[in-house]
Amino acid sequence: MMMGELWQQMGSVMATIVFVYTVFEKFFPPNLRDRVQSYTHKLTSHFYPYIQITFPEFTGERLKRSEAYTCIQTYLSANSSHTAKRLKAEVVRDSQKPLVLSMDDNEEITDDFNGVKVWWAASKTSTNSQPFSFSYYPPPDAKRYYKLTFHKSHRDLITLSYIHYVLQEGKEIASKNRQLKLYTNNPSSGWYGYKSTKWSHVIFEHPASFETLAMEEKKKEEIIKDLEKFKGGKEYYAKIGKAWKRGYLLYGPPGTGKSTMIAAMANFMNYDLYDLELTAVKDNTELRKLLIETPSKSIIVIEDIDCSLDLTGQRKKKKKEKEEDEDQKDPMKRAQEEENKGSKVTLSGLLNFIDGIWSACGGERIIIFTTNFIDKLDPALIRRGRMDKHIELSYCGFEAFKVLAKNYLDVETHALFPVIERKLLETDMTPADVAENLMPKSVDEGVEDCLLNLIKALEIAKEEEAVKKAQEEARKKEEEDEKEVKDKEVKNNEKASEDVKENGFH
Repeated sequence: MMMGELWQQMGSVMATIVFVYTVFEKFFPPNLRDRVQSYTHKLTSHFYPYIQITFPEFTGERLKRSEAYTCIQTYLSANSSHTAKRLKAEVVRDSQKPLVLSMDDNEEITDDFNGVKVWWAASKTSTNSQPFSFSYYPPPDAKRYYKLTFHKSHRDLITLSYIHYVLQEGKEIASKNRQLKLYTNNPSSGWYGYKSTKWSHVIFEHPASFETLAMEEKKKEEIIKDLEKFKGGKEYYAKIGKAWKRGYLLYGPPGTGKSTMIAAMANFMNYDLYDLELTAVKDNTELRKLLIETPSKSIIVIEDIDCSLDLTGQRKKKKKEKEEDEDQKDPMKRAQEEENKGSKVTLSGLLNFIDGIWSACGGERIIIFTTNFIDKLDPALIRRGRMDKHIELSYCGFEAFKVLAKNYLDVETHALFPVIERKLLETDMTPADVAENLMPKSVDEGVEDCLLNLIKALEIAKEEEAVKKAQEEARKKEEEDEKEVKDKEVKNNEKASEDVKENGFH
């Protein structure tokens, strides 16, 4: 009976509190309510030893989603939400983990930072809902926020260190989980209008990595260390007064792995790729606009820079030389250059794009040029400071072959390896050709069959090289003979004319 009486008394007290609160909310003017609540907060603050900080989901006049709220949500989902009893699932676009679990509304979890315990709560408020009105569905104008609670004795630690740590961790987790994208620039005619953008993208799913890259191990390590130094160099670049960017020039014969290298760099750095097609850029102003639209943690790529526009060396050609070049050009190449004349991007505009004032708008960018013919590029375009690191990708060596054998055949050593090593020294073959010969063409082909196919291909390539070399030598010999004959004819004509002159005088 005593327990029943106690519950009756508690029910009466609760009903009284609800009634008083309802009367207070409905009949007291707003100014008086605010004043009473402020005094109540001051009174309770003397006895309440905790501090609370709220992080709303939307901020600003246009109610943009708060970056802090997103970072906190990511951090809590990865680090603390496994302790929550009630979770909500969200589908996140462009993420390696499309289904993300986070704590549900009105749920609370704890976190620990340097031995200090804090509490996170996910809450929401509704401004237009009636008091004490209940609904199964949340109101459309509900405002969500995270509330951080901690003891006031740890105020400096939490506000100066912990919150910064949470935001940075949230950004790093989101960066690691996001799916990489491959962008290409749209023609300026499609930049304006509903949902129009300067860049279009697809999900970047190239599996290349430095582990599978066919290259000498020492050279590979050098590139990896250079990338790691750049990625952590924010303070260093600020110290030396230089924009946080780095240029790489990849050059070498076709099929030596330049595009694969770019994919491996993007996967290693976890940066998006921006494939810039210069022929689609109208002028230097549009080029700057495209640069501004590229965010941090991105790689801007211009492949085959020597073929993109008329930006290569010998800027001051004589008119006669230009006409001779036009006559000797291949018709297909001439047609392509005619098509490219629509772009007014200049060498000066491209140089400013790489390391001018506008290049400092945003940081942590990598710019990569590729070319098959480095001698054709203007020296100003590839000097140090613009293209900081020059990487030559050449023909396949034995170390690169071993990487390919591991990738394609899952074999690290074989009795035929010494034969292949010797033949690779005698013959120039690109990694792409080596890989094609190592790839099994049927279910019946084994490791030895593929290695024998490669040896045969190397022998054929050596014979073809010998034939080409002989033909080249024969051509040079023929040219030298023709020149010698012409020189003799000229000398004979000169001598004959001298004789005529002498006979005329006599």
